[in-house]
Order: sequence, then C-alpha cells, then structure tokens
Amino acid sequence: MRYLYHGTQPTAVKFRLMVIVIDLAIIGFFIAAPILKEAGWVFYALDYFIALILGLDLAARAYAHSTIKDWLKRPIVWVDLFVLATLLFPAWLANFGFLRLLRLWSLLNSDLFWRTVGRRFDDTRVEAITRAAVALITFIFVTTGFVYAYFRGKAEGINGYLDALYFTVATLSTTGFGDITLPGNWGRVISIVIMLVGITLFIRLAQTLIRPHKVKFPCPSCGLQNHDPDAVHCKACGLLLNIPDEGH
Repeated sequence: MRYLYHGTQPTAVKFRLMVIVIDLAIIGFFIAAPILKEAGWVFYALDYFIALILGLDLAARAYAHSTIKDWLKRPIVWVDLFVLATLLFPAWLANFGFLRLLRLWSLLNSDLFWRTVGRRFDDTRVEAITRAAVALITFIFVTTGFVYAYFRGKAEGINGYLDALYFTVATLSTTGFGDITLPGNWGRVISIVIMLVGITLFIRLAQTLIRPHKVKFPCPSCGLQNHDPDAVHCKACGLLLNIPDEGH
C-alpha cells in the first residue's frame, strides 16, 4: 500500500490516477445527490456502495501512512471521515449531506493529487490558482446544498436544487436580484455570511491570478519561502540564493 500511494513508479502513478478518477466520479454523485434521492432505494444502494469504496480508500491511506496517529492529525482526514459518516448513516445525517462536497476540497488539497496529476505544478502558481478556485467552487456547492436542504419549500422561490444554486451565486456576487430571499432574521444572517465569505474567496482567487509569480525556495539562513523567480539575494536577510530554474 505504501508503494502504491507514495511510490513514483508507473504502476503506482497509474493506481493513484485510478483513485483520483473514482474520487471525481464520487464527487459527481454528491453534486447530483439532491436529484438522485428521488430514486429511493437505488440512491441508498449507491450511497452504501460509495461508502464502501471511500472506507476502503481511507483504510488503505491510513495503512500506507507512517503512523495512524500522525495521519489522524491532518484536518483533511477528519473531513473525509465525516463525509464517510454521512454515507454510512444517511437517515440520521441527511441534513448534513451537503457537507459531502467538502470531498472536492480535500481531494484538490491532498498530497496524493499533487504528487500524481499535478506533480509538474506542485508549489507553483498553477497550484495556488487551483487551490483558490477549488475553495470558491466548494463553498458555492456546499452553500447551495445547505440552502436546498434547509430552505426548500420554506423560502419562496426555492423549490429545487437549481433555485438554491441561483440564490447562492446571486447572493455571493452581491447582485441581489431579490426574487429569492431567505425568510426571517436567520435567513438574513445566512445571506450576509454567504456574501462575506464568498467575496473573500473571490478576492483571494483574483489576487492569486494577478499578483506577481513567486517561486518556493526556503532561504538557508532565515527560512523565507517565497522569492521572485529571478531573485539573487533573499529580501529578508540578503543571503546569496541559488534558486534552480525549471531546467535544473
């Protein structure tokens, strides 16, 4: 397992690619879950099948890690464990099903992804942009799921998943058409939170796109991580740097 999850040989890379493809298919199921629930027992059969796959994957990752104690200290692991709990107990945790979309965030922020698909872009501008974009997309879908789960049929205009997505995007962008609003004081508070967090994530993405590119190279003297690509001296301590270019 350690060879498959951490190895650099073609067999190990192909295995991790398969794991990532399966993960993306599972995330697609999570996005479509509000609609698929109408299928009744078929939905729950798929739910438990995915729980089995996710459980086996988490067990394998825990076994492949150096120690389970260190593995459990990672926040991403607890996100995945909670997602697994919503799959194992759908009847009791149905109202928290929208949090399954956090799996998208945990996948695109995992070492497994960047060592496999994104190994060429690890610690680069591409990685920073990807992480910022995924944070925004995950927030949109998690918020949409929350609004759909708790306000469908209670808020005027929210009768389906698309209505919840429309409200989330309109609120996040501060467009505020006003054709769909959440009722009561709590509805206003939730709308404010969506606007503030959404704008923050959007600004973070914009800053990542337009700010000057930095390379990651720890300074041997002061430890400063980020430097200009053509930096000769460390801006913090002035030490002469030897930053390798892409060809070395």
